[in-house]
Amino acid sequence: MTQPAAVEVRSWGWRHASRRAWAVRGVDLTIAPGERVLLLGASGAGKSTLLHGLAGVLGGADEGESEGTILLDGDAAAAGRGRAGLVLQDPDSQVILARVGDDVAFGCENLGVPRDEIWPRVDAALVDVGLDVPRHWPTKELSGGQKQRLALAGVVAMQPGLVLLDEPTANLDPDGVVEVRDAVARLLDGHGTTLVVVEHRVDVWLPVVDRVVVLVGGGSPGVIADGRPAEILGVHGEQLARAGIWVPGHPPREPGAPASAPGELLLSARDLAVQRVAGHPIADGIDLDVRAGEILAVTGPNGAGKSTLGLTLAGLLPPASGELRAQPTLANGIGARPIDWSSRELLTRIGTVFQEPEHQFLSRTVRAELEVGPRALGMPAEVMDRIVNDLLRRMRLDHLAAANPYTLSGGEQRRLTVASMLATAPRVLILDEPTFGQDSTTWASLVALLSELRDGGSAIVVVTHDLDAVRALHAREFRLRGRP
Repeated sequence: MTQPAAVEVRSWGWRHASRRAWAVRGVDLTIAPGERVLLLGASGAGKSTLLHGLAGVLGGADEGESEGTILLDGDAAAAGRGRAGLVLQDPDSQVILARVGDDVAFGCENLGVPRDEIWPRVDAALVDVGLDVPRHWPTKELSGGQKQRLALAGVVAMQPGLVLLDEPTANLDPDGVVEVRDAVARLLDGHGTTLVVVEHRVDVWLPVVDRVVVLVGGGSPGVIADGRPAEILGVHGEQLARAGIWVPGHPPREPGAPASAPGELLLSARDLAVQRVAGHPIADGIDLDVRAGEILAVTGPNGAGKSTLGLTLAGLLPPASGELRAQPTLANGIGARPIDWSSRELLTRIGTVFQEPEHQFLSRTVRAELEVGPRALGMPAEVMDRIVNDLLRRMRLDHLAAANPYTLSGGEQRRLTVASMLATAPRVLILDEPTFGQDSTTWASLVALLSELRDGGSAIVVVTHDLDAVRALHAREFRLRGRP
């Protein structure tokens, strides 16, 4: 049986090669074998960076600069092959092989697990995480939430001494959240594995963890609170909530109801079927309207086709069948089928935020990323500067204007993609999991901004599992169940 790992972090910090500021610094932390730690902090505090350091995957001097040490069982973290299993914030980046079973088996094979042990581990891991597909199922046909389960299954099958989870339930439906949390709990109970989990919504993990550590980014000290969950969240709850940390009983501020009733119809779907792979529809019989001055929330279980529907409404995927029509006030002189529009024609009509932020970065700095759309439209420099500066401020990214987008935290990347889409002021906004990775402060800012855009006449479609956001946005819910 795998022995749980001991963790020792001494005055540790990391700075990305392209950044002047430290992502995190002065971290001192000791985790005993078998401890279960919930790592909290505001967006950009360095939580993901610390997890990467614990996993030994931050890279060499060309990737950035480190100070201090991280030890697993007394040895450097990078030398502990197989001792730590990491589930990244973006599970899509962890999909390696074309078939589900092979992908789950990959880690075991690299660790030299005997062949006759691998496949029983793979099958058990798939059951544990609730990924109900056969081994031969193509990984390219999995939804974002299913890929999250796939990544966790790969870690579960490895049976590491230290499990590192970076927002493992962020893109899961409510039932999936419980299934994944319980799968992790079974792994911990069965093997005594050490756990460090990063999650903004802390109530999900409180039944599992026995310790809460709060991290602050930048200068020393890195750890500002450390102790039992009841102590940290009870005694320091109000202070932590003010710092942007999600604390049960301290909800963020929410905007008011819509200022007026929904306006004109802009986009309509009738008997629509959607697909990623030609000839394989994953949802059909869809009838919905997208109206100015209204937020439409597309909800449903993982794999139901929510993201695919969003991309189809955005004119980025052709309908499998049925009809998707833009009304004349949206089309404004061009054809009624969004899939036929050019990228320039889409810019001011339908803006899209993908589920994976890194898939739409085009520039080397945050500011330049925000300027891509306005430049494509030939916007005057003074107008562009005013828009970009306002978006940097509203999205709390002004201090990162010169940073490389790929060095931002997951929550910061999400806010950047939302801001980039807003820079061209499209009539219809399609956002896939816009509140992913946000602390309570940035969540409230995003929700307030979307409400403001709605009241200004924008039509907004939000693909989401965040039912708190659905409620706070006073959204009309369209629940997608997919095909049986």
